[in-house]
Amino acid sequence: MSKPAETESASRPTRVVVVEDEPTITRAIADRLTAEGWEVSTALDGPSGVAAVREAAPDVVVLDVMLPGFDGLEVCRRIQAEDPVPVLMLTARDDETDMLVGLGVGADDYMTKPFSMRELVARLKALLRRVRRATSAPEVGTGGVGEAPAVLQLGDLVIDRAAHRVTRAGAPAHLTPTEFDLLLCLANAPGTVLTREQLLADVWDWVDATGTRTVDSHVKALRRKLGADLVRTVHGVGYALELPDDEDEPGSEGLGADGLGADGLGADGSGRSS
Repeated sequence: MSKPAETESASRPTRVVVVEDEPTITRAIADRLTAEGWEVSTALDGPSGVAAVREAAPDVVVLDVMLPGFDGLEVCRRIQAEDPVPVLMLTARDDETDMLVGLGVGADDYMTKPFSMRELVARLKALLRRVRRATSAPEVGTGGVGEAPAVLQLGDLVIDRAAHRVTRAGAPAHLTPTEFDLLLCLANAPGTVLTREQLLADVWDWVDATGTRTVDSHVKALRRKLGADLVRTVHGVGYALELPDDEDEPGSEGLGADGLGADGLGADGSGRSS
């Protein structure tokens, strides 16, 4: 994977490939990122997008879901198979399925159209910072006083901070850098409810994205990869990592991780968790 440009700022600007089939949007993104001092390449369809990424070796990719040739999901699969690179996906629909599938094939973040260029730039910079932390993090201690343990174990969940590996019940889970950071943030305070705003600030380094569903979609991706019982939703507040021995609390029978039963209704029949 190309190193994030902030680690190479003395030698070259950030490289970004924008794969978007609407020329007006492509040009607007390219102009804004060029104004930021970034080096921008563009492509208007799936095959050209894969070729552009292969040629430019970018630090980050902005990738639309709906593309001619083949779609953005297939582009993401191919570029991640060749040389993993951070990807921010764009979708024209506020469609949770698109978001979850995109995260599942290796995207690190997503934005729904229409979006502000200011937020796009901020999200890309935050994504690069997260990947830089993941690839050049200092060696983690062995659990001495004041040191975070190299391996964090909560029941059958094991998080290896140094190796950026996660297993549950012995089975490995393949998480994106963002998913790993989100899980670690929750695991550092098990049982504690963290608000979406806290998670956006701590994981995404982005504190001005009110209303975004990014946190919700990444939590759902974690549940899909690690089990629906792992993260508890506190309606109207945020999320908490559930310890395994908390699963059988009285009154929890038949309720899922969101406090919803199999019929999608909460314990009070309201359709929401308590």
